Amino acid sequence: MANLTERDRYEWWVGDGADPIEGLASFLGHHGFPVSDLAVGAYSSEPGYGVGLLIGAAASAVAVGAEPGAPSPCPDVPDVAAVVFDRRNEAQPAAVTLGARYSALSLSEWRASWSDTDHAAAIRMVQAAIASGEVYQVNVVGHRSAAYDGDPSAALRAVAGLSGAGYGGGLAGDGWAVLSASPECLLTVAGGRATTRPIKGTRPSTAAGRVDLLDDAKERAEHVMIVDLERNDLSRVAVPGTVAVEELFAVRRWAGLWQAESVISARLRPGTGLVELLRAMLPGGSVTGAPKLAALRQIAALEPVGRGPSMGAMGFLTRDRLDLGLTIRTVAVDHTRLHVWAGGGITWGSDPASEVAEAQAKAGPVLAALEGAARPL
Repeated sequence: MANLTERDRYEWWVGDGADPIEGLASFLGHHGFPVSDLAVGAYSSEPGYGVGLLIGAAASAVAVGAEPGAPSPCPDVPDVAAVVFDRRNEAQPAAVTLGARYSALSLSEWRASWSDTDHAAAIRMVQAAIASGEVYQVNVVGHRSAAYDGDPSAALRAVAGLSGAGYGGGLAGDGWAVLSASPECLLTVAGGRATTRPIKGTRPSTAAGRVDLLDDAKERAEHVMIVDLERNDLSRVAVPGTVAVEELFAVRRWAGLWQAESVISARLRPGTGLVELLRAMLPGGSVTGAPKLAALRQIAALEPVGRGPSMGAMGFLTRDRLDLGLTIRTVAVDHTRLHVWAGGGITWGSDPASEVAEAQAKAGPVLAALEGAARPL
């Protein structure tokens, strides 16, 4: 991100009114991005001109007509942000404006938004909804935060350096920053072709863990359910007959964990605009469940703390590419606290204690990276 300067930005919060995705598209169109048709090969006539994008979980839900859920624990972070950048040699990168903090980072103990007992109870409630036929699967997410003092930059860099963060990155504004070490691609569009890479299924990255993940019928069934959901999402904006599963249940490593990933792609239907595309793909199926709207109703009812910028999307739009990672393994920073979220998909066959442990395992590398760059407060 060296030699980037900010040209303009768009920020939206739940409660602002209007439609966040329509507003985003209007903003991008004003800056010369022909967002009315992403099936063409290039989106801007200006080389070196791009946009950093953040779409949080609540905005993703609102975009598809669902309830946004509980309030965000970090309300200073916008639910949608777009920052237009130019490349200019004399410019400096946009700063994380959290105040003049030059001292070493100190960190308090992490405070969870719910206990393990409450988390397990929510899982059992999802299973009751499955038994009654309301849903097939729901992703349940917990939140934790810690007070901090000093400069969080080193801690954020440590998270960014986690192995396997193929869709990592950051975006910042006045009083907030979001950093993701995500391994998961929500959506890539290049040359008129859209690709999504859902991840479902996690084990420790040992030889035994890999075998266990490959042999686990419950994990495979959960994974295939999300693949089917994403195939359906893409089909809403695809040329008929072009949706393809290029890879199914491929096991890959991320920061001490094995995770199962599939690759699904499609040729975009001519005239597919950014608004239509985002409404088809948001929120990501692997962090919601199936059917998607019914799962979102369960999430809004069960989770006591909002997902903020996590379980949404973050990435960039350039003259020839849209690239959005799913904001799992994501840290949000406001003036006083660091925020982390983690969870997992719940099916009829889920064991509540195991699901709680899996969520903790997913948060583990992020928490370790943050704590490794800090001292007790």
